[in-house]
Amino acid sequence: MEIFQKRIYDQPQSTDGFRVLADRLWPRGMTKEKAEIDLWAKDIAPSNELRKLYHGKEIDFKDFRKKYLRELDENPQTEAFLNEIKKHQTVTLMTSVKELEKSEVPILKEFIRKRAD
Repeated sequence: MEIFQKRIYDQPQSTDGFRVLADRLWPRGMTKEKAEIDLWAKDIAPSNELRKLYHGKEIDFKDFRKKYLRELDENPQTEAFLNEIKKHQTVTLMTSVKELEKSEVPILKEFIRKRAD
């Protein structure tokens, strides 16, 4: 399986495959038609509490990563999400966050790689 990551505001491409929005909140200024997503995975996105801690700079990326991985492990929705992802050869995980590498997307990508085998 190939897993790509990009911002939801980037132009959709035919090579994106199964497009997954990994944010809990819908991106500002984005219509559902323009987003062209296949799945809005808001149930496996970081919790509101964790998101607020991280964006409020109360925790750093290392702590955010650790806490988000724990949330994924404990989330009853995770298995259904992984089962859906496994059906696709190419998946693009998307977020509205400007700093893609400091978002939940690379953490989720790592988690999928470890659990999808």
